[in-house]
Amino acid sequence: IKGFNDLFSDIEWEDSDRVGELITETIPSHVAENIAFKNARQYSDDANQRIEYDRALEKAILAIMNDDFQLFKQFTDNEDFKRWMSEAVYALACEQASAP
Repeated sequence: IKGFNDLFSDIEWEDSDRVGELITETIPSHVAENIAFKNARQYSDDANQRIEYDRALEKAILAIMNDDFQLFKQFTDNEDFKRWMSEAVYALACEQASAP
């Protein structure tokens, strides 16, 4: 994280904690679970491992972007979903705000 902060401290993230979690936990987990990357790690040389890593990383980034976009799209376009999510998030937010 220190290296990241040193290089990109001028970027004003809206949710730096979430970005940090994505970079240090979510994305590495997606990459590590990728079958082609696992196979390359086990059976291939460094060059082929890196090729599969690059592919797995791109898939992980696209998956995260797709999930966020789908949620946004449903929230803006689907009134039933928006109503349900609004109620669900309200209940969770009230619960978390009340926690010590």
